[in-house]
Amino acid sequence: MPDIVAFGEVMIRLAPPHFQRLEQTRSLDLEIGGAEFNTAAGCVRLGRTATWVSRLPDNPLGKLIANRVREIGVSDTFVQYTPHDRCGLYFLEFGASPRASGIVYDRKESAIAQVQPGMFDWPTIFRGARWFHVTGITAALSAGAAAATAEALTAAKQAGLGTSIDLNYRSKLWTPQEAGRVMSGLVNGIDLLIASEGDCRDLFSIDGTDFADMAQQLIERFGVRCVAGTRRETPLVWRNKFAAVGYTAGQLYESAWYDVEIVDRLGAGDALAAGLIHGLLDGDLEKGIHYGAAIGAIQHSILGDLPWITREEVEAVLAGSGLRIRR
Repeated sequence: MPDIVAFGEVMIRLAPPHFQRLEQTRSLDLEIGGAEFNTAAGCVRLGRTATWVSRLPDNPLGKLIANRVREIGVSDTFVQYTPHDRCGLYFLEFGASPRASGIVYDRKESAIAQVQPGMFDWPTIFRGARWFHVTGITAALSAGAAAATAEALTAAKQAGLGTSIDLNYRSKLWTPQEAGRVMSGLVNGIDLLIASEGDCRDLFSIDGTDFADMAQQLIERFGVRCVAGTRRETPLVWRNKFAAVGYTAGQLYESAWYDVEIVDRLGAGDALAAGLIHGLLDGDLEKGIHYGAAIGAIQHSILGDLPWITREEVEAVLAGSGLRIRR
């Protein structure tokens, strides 16, 4: 059975080549991506095993996604296929300073958005697993998806799994007020909450003098065990500085800062989550912070959402290896 179970949507990603705008392009490059699956894939690349749980349309687009899921080594054993629903799409425009990158969603009423409690046999899915991961994106898709997420978290805790939620607030999916109300219930008692300081202010009205202060307030209010997040400086669209920070039991952990030349920024936070889970499966948040920062930094150099990265590459970055060609 897998180490990690992830629950959420995978969409088809369509992007114009060569920094074109959507309205001018004549072709689109196709990738797939979804926050929870991206994290499961990152865990696999670090040497863990993972299963992705979702619903897909029983058509060529759904099969395309399932093929890519298996290709990177994640199990699709518990994916359900539906005859009438659709696959979510998103369109990505790559920007360049001073024009930011942008996303257009076409995901309304997708197959996973139609999910309801009782559709998945969570005790069977969690048998032998060690960790369950989900994000606020899944809960934002529909009331049924939010209820199914709550059902899954309850079952995961009953089965003794570690649990993690990345808030991943998306303003195009719901309001801060809606997100705060739903996510306040979901994050109660989880093992790892991944959150930005801005999302904590907007969703939970939590502010603090620094990350440790904010994290301690989250721990006291929601009973979470660990809080983690990214640090990012963005002087240019395609050149950033990236790091990770985490807090538990009064202890703050910080990674090194990495200078990243960005090929594609999407999926970096999901890769960070994979590193965090990788460390916490060994009972070591500090390890998770360092692995999360390193794999997240490398993910900036990979085209597409998926972490086509090896554990050896992550450990080479952690060891401070340079950029000479490896022959």
